[in-house]
Amino acid sequence: MTTTPMARRGTSRGIMSCGSCLGWGQTYTMGLCVACYSFARGNPRTGPCTTCRRVMPMKKGYCRLCWCQADQDRRHHDGDARSKVMMEPWLPKVTHQQLFLLCSPRRVPPPPRIERRRGIKGRPLKNPPPAAVRPRTDSIQLPLFPAPRRQFSYGRIDLRRGPVPDNPWLAWALHLAHLMGQARGWSPIVAGTTQRTLVMLLAHHVAGDTIRASDINDVIKGRGASFRRAAELLDIMGIWDQDLPATFEAWLTSRLQGLSPGFADPVNIWARTLRDGGPRVLPRDEGTVGIYVRAALPALLDWTNRHDHLREVTRDDVLTHLGTLTGQQRETLLSALRSLFGWAKRQGVIFRDPASRIKIRRPEPSLFQPLEPEHIARTIQVAASPAARLFVALAAVHAARHHAIRSLQLDDIDLGNRQIIIAGRPRPLDDLTHRILTEWLTYRRERWPTTANPHLLISQASAVGTGPVSSPWIGRLLRGQTATLERLRIDRQLEEALANRADPLHLVKVFDIDDSTAVRYAASARALLTRPHEDHPPSSPGTRVSEPRKPPPASSGSH
Repeated sequence: MTTTPMARRGTSRGIMSCGSCLGWGQTYTMGLCVACYSFARGNPRTGPCTTCRRVMPMKKGYCRLCWCQADQDRRHHDGDARSKVMMEPWLPKVTHQQLFLLCSPRRVPPPPRIERRRGIKGRPLKNPPPAAVRPRTDSIQLPLFPAPRRQFSYGRIDLRRGPVPDNPWLAWALHLAHLMGQARGWSPIVAGTTQRTLVMLLAHHVAGDTIRASDINDVIKGRGASFRRAAELLDIMGIWDQDLPATFEAWLTSRLQGLSPGFADPVNIWARTLRDGGPRVLPRDEGTVGIYVRAALPALLDWTNRHDHLREVTRDDVLTHLGTLTGQQRETLLSALRSLFGWAKRQGVIFRDPASRIKIRRPEPSLFQPLEPEHIARTIQVAASPAARLFVALAAVHAARHHAIRSLQLDDIDLGNRQIIIAGRPRPLDDLTHRILTEWLTYRRERWPTTANPHLLISQASAVGTGPVSSPWIGRLLRGQTATLERLRIDRQLEEALANRADPLHLVKVFDIDDSTAVRYAASARALLTRPHEDHPPSSPGTRVSEPRKPPPASSGSH
């Protein structure tokens, strides 16, 4: 079979033969059709195909044309095309290539061999696995040498062609997965994927073995299975070994590679102490530790070229490096150096703290500016989904923070009494938020009717669990917009300050914010009121807060 070279970049679109699958039709780019272009992006590795020997992007050693031909052969020879969907056994049997028109590589499938059940949609539900308990282990053979890396194959055992392997550990795992799926409202697809993963991992499991995370990470990745779900089940069974290095550990090691041992070792221990905590030291969030390390790293790289140890850094070195920065960067660096040298002084790593008693002038906080009406209108137009509309309403009306919106639960909503609890503070529900909440709850009930997630906002990924939605999922809804959720929250609080004559006490009562934050909003509102924007006056009245009744004035009389 001759090899057809892939078209060069820059080839114009037109009606021609695809350079990869040889299909005839409208090409997308680089002389490839849309399907082959997507196939190459998902499988960038190229090489000779196992069957046709063409040098093409490969998936498991086969090009896309051979995958299409294997699909055709499977559909033609398999007895039940709806249930037997494994194509890998058909790939080595490909002996020829059937050309096709683009966007139509498959013929009309034959009618199903199974009689369709009238009035019932989908396949019949499978019987639940039998109840099982933890296998009894009277004695365990301890390993003499470390176990080698285990090789798992996803298609080694096909449950469509045979029964479940008879293994007590597998039976127990399937029973636990069934109970977890019922409690969390798993769909049949999620339950089936979890079952196939457990069969692959535990079909030949014996007492005393453990499943290492490093052995299954690459196998599960990209298979539509959940690594976290499998790890949770195996951890409940007590046979899970989390041997993968933490992301923070790998990141910190790569950051400290350019430092000498006299600097790298103390900084390494300091960063881990900040994250994990210690005697009289509260643990910090990994994000805070990352900010401190990134802020101090340029100064440490400069000092490691002139000094051998952290104790050799002087006060002049700190002042010199602080002089090269301004604003928030200088303040963050000073905070990081105070934390580093303060810890080193307490631990006896250095004799004198070079960052103590260094004072810098704090930068003047910038004034909050109101959003333009067209930016708000654009965000409202983009927020087309029920979830996006709810996010915008909670941020623009109730000034809810990003984390507070993610943490909202169903118990925090009281539609009958028109009340919502945000960050532990009850708030009245206005008509707009009440209507949007009702729409979202209706959509949530219809989209995920069996979910057991207690959070108000869920996604396709979080509906099968109990945790909140991820931060990237929220940011994706309004990506690229000027009026983001944070800007909408700031604009709402600034509008309240403008409508109430820049009263910080009113802001504290309405939004339950810190005193310093309320003073900053009041200062911004006061500056805007002295230089009012005539084109964009504040449009909404202030929120009423119940004030204590003032006592009557004392009657004046002679004593």
